[in-house]
Amino acid sequence: MARPRLGWPRRVFSQVLMVQLAIAAGVTALATGLFLAPLSAELDDQAMRRALAIAQTTAAEPRLDDALEASHPTRHGPVQDEAERIRSATGAEYVVIMDERGVRWSHTDPDEIGHHVSTDPSVALSGREIMQIDDGTLGRSARGKVPLRDENGQVVGAVSVGIAYESVQERLLSTVPELLAYAGGALAVGALAAYLVSRRLQRRTHDLAFSDISALLTEREAMLHGIREGFLALDKHGRIRLMNDEAQRLLDLRAEDTGRSLDAALPQGRTTDVLAGRVSGADLLAVSGQRVLVANRMPTDDGGAVVTLRDRTELERLGRELDGTRGLIDALRAQDHEHANRLHTLLGLLELGLYEEAVEFVTQAVGVHRATAEQVTERVHDPLLAALLVGKATVATERGASLSISSGTRLPDRLIDPPSLVTVLGNLVDNALDATAGRRDAQLEVEVRAEGRTAVVRVSDNGPGVPEERRAEIFTEGWTTKDPPAHGQRGIGLALVRRLAERYGGSAEVGDRPGGGAMFTVTVPDALTEELSDSHSASGRDTHSQTGPNAQPRVAEGARRPDDATGAVR
Repeated sequence: MARPRLGWPRRVFSQVLMVQLAIAAGVTALATGLFLAPLSAELDDQAMRRALAIAQTTAAEPRLDDALEASHPTRHGPVQDEAERIRSATGAEYVVIMDERGVRWSHTDPDEIGHHVSTDPSVALSGREIMQIDDGTLGRSARGKVPLRDENGQVVGAVSVGIAYESVQERLLSTVPELLAYAGGALAVGALAAYLVSRRLQRRTHDLAFSDISALLTEREAMLHGIREGFLALDKHGRIRLMNDEAQRLLDLRAEDTGRSLDAALPQGRTTDVLAGRVSGADLLAVSGQRVLVANRMPTDDGGAVVTLRDRTELERLGRELDGTRGLIDALRAQDHEHANRLHTLLGLLELGLYEEAVEFVTQAVGVHRATAEQVTERVHDPLLAALLVGKATVATERGASLSISSGTRLPDRLIDPPSLVTVLGNLVDNALDATAGRRDAQLEVEVRAEGRTAVVRVSDNGPGVPEERRAEIFTEGWTTKDPPAHGQRGIGLALVRRLAERYGGSAEVGDRPGGGAMFTVTVPDALTEELSDSHSASGRDTHSQTGPNAQPRVAEGARRPDDATGAVR
């Protein structure tokens, strides 16, 4: 059988209850002591004033001064009789009347009559009144002494009256039980309040010990800053109460943002609406910078909420690559079928001896692809964008669409951040291909041009277009009219396009295409470096304007995996 262990309790409830009871008892004892101390002084003062008043009344008796002059201090003299009468009537311990020499004429003990008083009577005999607590022949008493004067006002003696100090103490002690009763009642109320508060604290702390709470806090800090998911705790007013390192990284927050509201710490947009709970649902997509996030919000009992964030950027990139690989496989399958037909045709021409027709057939087939590559490289000098356009042209052809380069396309090889522009262009072309899917006369037109240091990207298609009332929300995260792919969700590509444009201070807009369809225009300021000198520019133009075999390998090399160059997420 385990023996109960004595000592300081471990539970928060027990410790707080004991501390509160100790404080309540200490405060009650202190209040009682602070009340008794002035009460004792007040009772002493009342006793001394009462003794002084009796002495003053006795000294005012007109017969005493005559009796002092006409008689002697004896046991049954007129002074002794008068003093005893006054003592009996007032309840004083003693009434002593003395002459100007300090000899007693009256006393409670008749044997003391005729003797000199035990205390100094000089103050009263000098004509002044005095009250004090002092010790005499009858013990400790509250005393009052006044001078005794004759008809002419001359001091002929003094009157000393004493109130037994035991009676003062009895009055003080008589108040203690009542005072303790009040103090006990107050202590009981305090103990009950302490118990109720401690019980509430017990429920809120789940009856844990302080060491358990400290361990939980340590483990929580280690867990929050160790997990690879973003964690954000909000109070009922929408202010950030707690966040871990991953949440700071994903949302570009700082430690100083703790305590601020989401609307003040984050820019306006879907991400802020999702975190603040203005958009409901599970696994909501949001975009922060170039990151694709999946957010889940769980309300708490105190009116706040806990938000978890997962970085889905890498998954979306892999999914995009999967989509590109599937498209490439479909394109290769179609090309394999087309090449088989061409080889069969070529074989037939050779077997029939139509050699000139065979040469013309091969030249025509190869020339179409070469013309497309040369057309791109003449107008777009950046290798990444050129490779992207050549690859997208091939994919569009295999999907039954026609992708053409606008005559206004002119882009020198001076891009500061080519991957960002590749992301913009790749997403716009993919969106146009999806919009025109299934149309027999699907047409896409791409225009990429430089206006000083500003890059303008325009992609138009003859698809169904975008209704005017939907043009504001088409660039928001999660908005889409397409079925989700196998790897996840859609509604990210155009949102990324807008974010990339706005990061450079630009814009992304959608309008109507002449003749029907949609036209997307993205403006990216400061996307190009300063133009070089004329000699360097001419050299650069000569290099990039080459056509034929020297130019073709460069584009072909970049166009092997056209979807890899986009870096885009639909």
